[in-house]
Amino acid sequence: MRIASEGYPLIFTAAILALLALAAGWTALGIILVLIALAVTGFFRDPERQAPKGEGLIVAPADGKIVGIAGVKSAFLGSAKRVSIFLSPLDVHINRTPVEGKIERVTYQRGKFLAAYKDEASQRNEQNALTIVDSAGRLFGVVQIAGVMARRIVCRAKAGDRLARGERFGLIMFGSRTDAYLPENCQIEVVEGQRVKGGETVLARFV
Repeated sequence: MRIASEGYPLIFTAAILALLALAAGWTALGIILVLIALAVTGFFRDPERQAPKGEGLIVAPADGKIVGIAGVKSAFLGSAKRVSIFLSPLDVHINRTPVEGKIERVTYQRGKFLAAYKDEASQRNEQNALTIVDSAGRLFGVVQIAGVMARRIVCRAKAGDRLARGERFGLIMFGSRTDAYLPENCQIEVVEGQRVKGGETVLARFV
């Protein structure tokens, strides 16, 4: 199983502490640390995904549950359809691009750490926003939003990068939210409450 590189320091630290505790005869503590190491390993899992082929498809930028679909005014994208995905600590936390395109801007914003499933988290929480332009000149946005537990947003993409549909670009550590901002003329293919897989589930399409 592939593990995101950001997870190795935490995994190794927990594993080493577990070995030291077991060697010292602190069995209960050692077992707890082993379980923590396994849990952290599971959190940073990075499975391979195959993006669907076809024209005009927009895929989910993250694993999780759809907690909101709304028409909004976005400061970095203008009028758009926003699809919000809540990631629990049990979900894969790798973020992926919803479309093939060029990263036009990457904008980081400091903020609060409200519960990520709340609608107000989209505006008030710490976040990192990517603006993407596809080959047809259409604008898309993906916003990585920190939650109560998440205190570190990782974004490997930078302005000028060209990424394929479903390609990895970062992750958010522990519980979090990812918002996708889509052009108004696309057709949404998911509903609130639905679970999606990043890079595979079709969020919307152009018809």
